[in-house]
This record gives sequence, structure tokens and C-alpha cells, in this order.
Amino acid sequence: MKIHLLHLLLLLTIPFIASCSTVDGESKTTYDETKDMVVDILKTDDGKNALKEVLADDELKQELVLDSAIVTQSIEETLVSDQGKEFWKKSFEDPEFVKSFAESMEDENKNLLKTLMSDPEYRAMLIEVLKDPELEKEVVDLLKSQEYRDHLKDVITETLESPLYQAKIEEILLKAASEKTESEEGDDSGT
Repeated sequence: MKIHLLHLLLLLTIPFIASCSTVDGESKTTYDETKDMVVDILKTDDGKNALKEVLADDELKQELVLDSAIVTQSIEETLVSDQGKEFWKKSFEDPEFVKSFAESMEDENKNLLKTLMSDPEYRAMLIEVLKDPELEKEVVDLLKSQEYRDHLKDVITETLESPLYQAKIEEILLKAASEKTESEEGDDSGT
């Protein structure tokens, strides 16, 4: 928007500056010189005030406001074009992009799920899907499959070998042993 506004102001001031820049047919200012002059003018208090007045004009505001239908159409055309599809395909092959994308969407996804879970209509549909005998049969078949059992065995083995999990198990066992010792001492002293 700044660039468009600068070009607008440049277009308005070029005829004035161009007419002032020629003295008896001698040298004319170049585009860069004109641009520098306009930028210098805009930096002054008078230039800033003039710019504020121009931006306050309702007619100009309407011209500068993006038409949402045009923006929507442009985005849709870009996303569904062959180049757009190729861009997204390549982007989602990059693990760093996928990670960043997933992290950026995490909060929105959580909020969406929370909203859906508090929606009675959605919950009823979800329960209906989960009660579907076909789905139930598929889940049971999946859980009984050798492939799932092998996967579950691998997950349990990995979990048990994890130092973090081993530390938690040790903590739980020590706590249980300590509580048992205390309760036995309490029983011995009470008899």
C-alpha cells in the first residue's frame, strides 16, 4: 500500500515538478531525482499533513480498500493452480516446513476440537459413528491382528527401556515399598 501511495503522489507531483524543472529548455530532472524530491517533500510537516488529508478522503479510501471478492478469487486461483499445487506439494515434503506449519496450527486445532467436543450435535454424531457395528468390528479385527500386537509389543518394550519411564517406575516402587514399610510398622506398634 505504501508503494501504491508513493506512486499516486508521484503521479500527482510529476507534472508540477516537471514544469518547474525546465529552465529555457535546459536539463530536465530524472525519475530518481523526482522521486527523491517527492520523498523529501513527504518528510516535511507540510507533506505529512497533506498526506493525512489525502488519506482521510473517503473516496480515496474506497479506492484503496481491497475488494474481498477479488482477494478471495485471487487466492483461490493461486492455490488451485498447477503452480500452487506444486508449491504446496514441495513445501509439505520439507520436514522443517511441516513442523512449523503443524506448530502454527496447534492452538487453532486444539480450540476447534474443544469447540466441537462441547457441541452436542457433534458429540452425538461422533458417538453414533463409534457405535457403528461395522466400525466396531474393524477396530476389534485391528486389535486382534498380529501386526498390531507386534506394534504394541514394540511400543511397550521401547517405553520400558526409556530412562524417563524407568525413573518413574523406580519412584513408584520406592514409594509403594516405603508406604508398605510404614503400614507394617504401624501395625506392629498398634498390637
